[in-house]
Amino acid sequence: CSLRHRPARDNRPSATLWKLLARGCAMAEGAAPLRLSDGDLDQDPAAAVQKLTVALEEQPDNPGYYCQRAYAHILLQNYHDAITDAKKSLVLDPRNATAFLRQGIGEYHLGSYEAAMKSFSDGQKLDSTDETFPVWIKSCEEALNRKSQAEVDSRVWQHQSRPPKFKHDWYQTESHVIVTIMMKNAKKDDVDVQFSEKELNASVRVSPEEDYTLKLHLLHSIVPEQSTFRVLSTKIEIKLKKPEAVRWEKLEGNGGSPKRKHFTPDAMQYPSSSHYTRNWDKLVVEIKEEEKNEKLEGDAALNKLFQQIYSDGTDEVRRAMNKSFMESGGTVLSTNWSDVGKRKVEVNPPDDMEWKKF
Repeated sequence: CSLRHRPARDNRPSATLWKLLARGCAMAEGAAPLRLSDGDLDQDPAAAVQKLTVALEEQPDNPGYYCQRAYAHILLQNYHDAITDAKKSLVLDPRNATAFLRQGIGEYHLGSYEAAMKSFSDGQKLDSTDETFPVWIKSCEEALNRKSQAEVDSRVWQHQSRPPKFKHDWYQTESHVIVTIMMKNAKKDDVDVQFSEKELNASVRVSPEEDYTLKLHLLHSIVPEQSTFRVLSTKIEIKLKKPEAVRWEKLEGNGGSPKRKHFTPDAMQYPSSSHYTRNWDKLVVEIKEEEKNEKLEGDAALNKLFQQIYSDGTDEVRRAMNKSFMESGGTVLSTNWSDVGKRKVEVNPPDDMEWKKF
């Protein structure tokens, strides 16, 4: 069968018919299977893709053709097509280490470093003598490390460039400097405050991804052992103990030796970092009133009620509450000392609960 002779132009078959005729001639003459070396692919990958595509139409179940076409696609930087062909080759021949290699190369160039690492590792298990696999695996590890470091740097930059969410202020008395962080509903376990002679470091876990930090280089020395902090519902209050009654003109200093001015109490005004005078005694009263009138819900509201009863109660009420709560394992809370004072309070859990001793 020969295709060299062409009929007259008016009677020439269509392209589809020529393709069918070529296929028929190849089958009739028993054409040999396509053989392409890697050198052939390197020399002209586009032509190789065309030849392999024709060959796959003849032999659609040939894993070698898919594997070679995957390599040609890599040379042409068609990485999605390379991965597709490599996977088809592996479906037909799951133990084809070269197909795993070419799949991994495509995934690496697309930035899918975790997937590429797995492909290279699977291929290495099948052919541990191929020195190409360790090289690509190391490249994946380095790329993943760079990606991880870039993500960390990005989070740090975003955190540093973000304006502070919580404000702080300060005032002073004759014996203390009080620093207030305006943060609501902080948990005591999430707050860490460290004191040194002329430095304050406070850290608050705001969320699993974010911490609030406050680091102050203080104008004057403090007594770290006698400095304290407490966590309230509307703020975090830090009390810095003064070693002597010295008036602080400002909160922070630059490490020098500022002039010391002895404290002359003024009940109305305190030095502040603000640009205007503030009545701090009035502010303290307002904050306490806000805490008192704060509307809570659920367990928080119930706990606040018990705390108020305990705080305002007589000594007998407090003894009754302590005794009933302790003896009943937390299931009874009574304010009647004349009742619970002369008997042991028994455990009395709610109807739908069972009390167990651990």
